[in-house]
Amino acid sequence: MKQLLKRLWREQDGQDLTEYGLLLVLVSLAAVAGMNTLATAINTAFQNAATNLSST
Repeated sequence: MKQLLKRLWREQDGQDLTEYGLLLVLVSLAAVAGMNTLATAINTAFQNAATNLSST
């Protein structure tokens, strides 16, 4: 494993792997941020539905 990491560090193929890793982290962070907003919207919709059902 150590030899593989050394080879990837020296060769340019390792740069692609690093770029894909960084891209994956960026997409993951964006997904987490988006899910927070989506969860809040869904929670609000269910609260409104519960309020409407309990008032009738």
